[in-house]
Amino acid sequence: MKRFFTVLVALFLVVSGSLAVAQERQSPLNALPWKMGPDTVKLGNKATLNVPDGYAFLDAAGSRSLNEILHNPPVDADEYTLAPKSLDWIAFFSYEDIGYVKDDEKIDPDAILDSYRKGTEESNKQRRSHGWSELNILGWNAKPEYDSQIKSLAWSILAEDVQSQHKIINYNTRLLGRHGVMDVVVVTSPTKLATAISDFKSALPGFQYTPGESYAEYRPGDHVAEYGLAALITGGAVAVAAKKGLFTVLGTFLVAAWKFLLAGFVAVGAWFKNLFKKKTQVR
Repeated sequence: MKRFFTVLVALFLVVSGSLAVAQERQSPLNALPWKMGPDTVKLGNKATLNVPDGYAFLDAAGSRSLNEILHNPPVDADEYTLAPKSLDWIAFFSYEDIGYVKDDEKIDPDAILDSYRKGTEESNKQRRSHGWSELNILGWNAKPEYDSQIKSLAWSILAEDVQSQHKIINYNTRLLGRHGVMDVVVVTSPTKLATAISDFKSALPGFQYTPGESYAEYRPGDHVAEYGLAALITGGAVAVAAKKGLFTVLGTFLVAAWKFLLAGFVAVGAWFKNLFKKKTQVR
């Protein structure tokens, strides 16, 4: 009987291990080309990012696949992904080649939020046509704040999934450069926002524009953007259209502007840590 019990336990461990390996192989995240820190990576040809130890990075192709997994609508520009091994948050980087944005504009948070709400009403029509849940804009989680020292504009808007009533929040940062702007969207749970933003900001100093692309290197004759700071929050040129009452255009922008995490995605954090260890050992 003792021998039988020993064999039974051994068989259970073998089967459990096989199932775990099978589940890991089946995970779509496992197939993504994660690059583990510490490392320095390129964000297109405009900037670089130092990926710290304990973080992972996806290039443009990997980020497209990740967006498909998360059911995020595709965007026109290449995106790059940074994530901590806890998967408590994910940051998407993309560059807008819009020219030098003058930072002398006064921001009116109330007017911006009103445009966002009207644009979201239009975007909900498109969401319904795709069978997606609609969004309800609850208000600012953090009003727009511009840091003139590092040339960075940051804000976050709190929304709600109408169907599930789950709160959704994206923390947005715009890093101004000489010829354009680097857009950064941090996706996380509202309950983890404070910790996530603190963690993200600790990694952000590793970002820098390539020589000749920083905001301070502007020279007379460089192309200047047709809009200022406020329009960066509502889609740049799209915001210009919104001022003319064309909220359908703004709605189209807002469909792709929001990033989502699938329910239960953060729950794979433990598995991701394991993948992190394995890929670190392979390096």
